[in-house]
Amino acid sequence: MAPITPSPAAHAAIPVEPMTLRQRHEALAAILLGMFVAFLSSTIVSNALPTIIRDLHGSQDQYTWIVVATLLASTATTPIWGKLADRMSKKLLVQLSLVIFTVGSVLAGLAQNVPELIGARAVQGLGLGGIQALAIIVIAAMFSPRERGRYQGPMAIVMSVATIAGPLIGGIIVDTSWLGWRWTFFIGVPLALVALIVVQRTLNLPVIRQLHGHIDYLGAALITAGVSALLIWVTLAGKQFAWSSVTSYGLVAAGTVLLVIALLVELKSPDPIIPLHLFRDRTITLATIASIAVGVALFGGSVFLGQYFQIARGYSPTAAGLLTLPMMAGAMLSATISGQLITRFGRWKRYLVAGAALMTAGFALLATLDHATDMRAVGVYLFVLGVGMGMTMQNLVLAVQNSVNPRELGTASATVTFFRSLGGAAGVSVLGAVLSTQVTSFTNSGLRAVGVNVPVGADATIGNLNELPPPIAEVVRGAYGDGTAKIFFIAAILALISLVAIGFIRETVLRTQSCDEQLRDELAPEMLPAVVPAR
Repeated sequence: MAPITPSPAAHAAIPVEPMTLRQRHEALAAILLGMFVAFLSSTIVSNALPTIIRDLHGSQDQYTWIVVATLLASTATTPIWGKLADRMSKKLLVQLSLVIFTVGSVLAGLAQNVPELIGARAVQGLGLGGIQALAIIVIAAMFSPRERGRYQGPMAIVMSVATIAGPLIGGIIVDTSWLGWRWTFFIGVPLALVALIVVQRTLNLPVIRQLHGHIDYLGAALITAGVSALLIWVTLAGKQFAWSSVTSYGLVAAGTVLLVIALLVELKSPDPIIPLHLFRDRTITLATIASIAVGVALFGGSVFLGQYFQIARGYSPTAAGLLTLPMMAGAMLSATISGQLITRFGRWKRYLVAGAALMTAGFALLATLDHATDMRAVGVYLFVLGVGMGMTMQNLVLAVQNSVNPRELGTASATVTFFRSLGGAAGVSVLGAVLSTQVTSFTNSGLRAVGVNVPVGADATIGNLNELPPPIAEVVRGAYGDGTAKIFFIAAILALISLVAIGFIRETVLRTQSCDEQLRDELAPEMLPAVVPAR
């Protein structure tokens, strides 16, 4: 990494005393609690979604958008949170993101119809984007890349438990008569408030203040609009309008043009929201490509697995959550062991390669699912996928943070997180659209096979599954089971692309200084006109 060259456009405000190890551990606990709340919110509704859709009389498209709204909002704001982290108090930003998330959770729990719920989930996503970006930025500021391996286990365990156990908790809430699905949103409120208090008491980090420059809000808006147009096209095409229709072509054209304009704006901006010069670094470019597949694994897997277990196999929400335990166990085990080995030996690429290979194998195995697959085999497939996820998720971010200039830590970390979230949002939309098409095809062919004519415009989906005659409902359930295999086949292809990208990453020696320590050592004394304690 090139040494820091002082610039008159910036100065740093460094705390008088560095954080002690105990203080760093206390702050880490607060950040992990915030991470837990954030990732829990992304998956806790997955097993509750069939119930929510039935109660609010929604559709398969709305089913997908309840998830996509949060992912899209978090994706759009992640680069902005990262940019802000490079120029103002990280502590204040963490607290602000937790407050926004809490407001969104309350609104989601009070929603009376699906459009209201989608809007509230978007507000949740605004806070979620800050929490997930700032967590990895703050941890990198406190601990060196080499030292961070020791904490990979707890970090990955929190992410894995929240991501995988979310459906279990959601299932239990839905199955508890005196709670109901609204508590899948309310449950995050007290946890977020506790995290807010702990952060206030413990976190104390350097603040880098930029005296000049501005955040490229135009670039952020264009990127958001372009991605949104393409996601709307993928989700609704083939159902509300034909693939080869004026609406379809218009959405594709609008999304493409907006993204091209965004690229031009980013190239000319003096302070772009996603600095394109970062991609001159081979590690960042390849890690970004790999992160897209990881996003699909994190979000797509949990969302559609819950639907598979409940709709295709007839399990309760609680049982559906329990059936994901093999994936959670695999992720926790592999993350803990790989993190300890990285700290001990300082080598990290081998675990990324192994993790990506196992993710590819796990998705390929899940691509063989149908409505009658042996559940013991499904458990083995999920364990393989979980082991791969545990070795891949945080190690990709570690590779990027190890090679980036510490004054661009927030921007670089948020950029990788942005593309991981984008992969999740696009993945859920694309996989949801594919599943909807597959279910329609399998349902129609199944009904014809039993001598039932399907009227034009008929809707035999999860929105009215309980109202269908048992023979027809059984055909629909079988269609969901058989159609799920296709989405995991697509995920396997993406995971293979991730494996290839990781294979070309060049392994570098892990640094032994945190970004906080590097800033203290490398910023010239004349660039620190005032030593100001962070508050």
